[in-house]
Amino acid sequence: MTHMPREPEAFSEQVVHILRRFFPEKEVHLAGPMDLYLDGRHLGLNNLYRMVFSNPDRGVEIVEDFLEQLLDDDALADVQMPFSVAKDRIMPRIQPMAIFEQLDKEQVVYSPFVNETVILYVIDMPRMTVSITVEQMLRWGVSIDEIDRIARQNLSKYQPQLKLQIVEARDGGRAVIFNMQDGYDAARLLLTTLWKRLAPEFKGNFYVAAPARDMFMAISCGPDPFVEKLQERVNADYKRLPYPISGDLFLVTQDGVAGTRAA
Repeated sequence: MTHMPREPEAFSEQVVHILRRFFPEKEVHLAGPMDLYLDGRHLGLNNLYRMVFSNPDRGVEIVEDFLEQLLDDDALADVQMPFSVAKDRIMPRIQPMAIFEQLDKEQVVYSPFVNETVILYVIDMPRMTVSITVEQMLRWGVSIDEIDRIARQNLSKYQPQLKLQIVEARDGGRAVIFNMQDGYDAARLLLTTLWKRLAPEFKGNFYVAAPARDMFMAISCGPDPFVEKLQERVNADYKRLPYPISGDLFLVTQDGVAGTRAA
């Protein structure tokens, strides 16, 4: 069977069945629809569900790959990677506050952001990313500010030649899209050079839509009908796509990033 059940409870039960079949030594049980505990750790299945039904013909394969990477992630998290090795792999990720329903906020390194989001810091590995823990940071002897500085610096070097797609609307609205599909599209909202790079395209301040991890769209602050139309699309993408971040628009100015259009 390549398809997964669409009903949430049946979907969750099938995930548990796959886990027990491939990893019989793991302790797993359901805590409710789209929620399970794996070796005592809470695991929400909403992102996995969205991933599967964006490509339902590969449903079981997607679940198996996801679980394999998740368990590899757990193994890597236990490895004491020296700072000299990890430094060039540290990257930022924007996450909704809801991420702390799955992660213990006392154990992972993060910074508050706007629009009810936070910046998590991860070690970028060939097939996955591993969240940096407070324990790791203390062992390395560095501060959150230093982690943040390094992460943004690495982000700026990750794919320095960003390809811009510029869209002109009939009503005068304008949009610029990054679509690198490298897991860091939305995170590029954190680039220190973002305003300088895009302000000429908008003749000043602009909004950024980052409804999900692999989406980045900068848009002009007007006209209002253009912004409203794109806001509706952003809300739909936020509810539909895997790894959702925010349905709100981020306002980017020369002084930094603010949250919501009202800001």
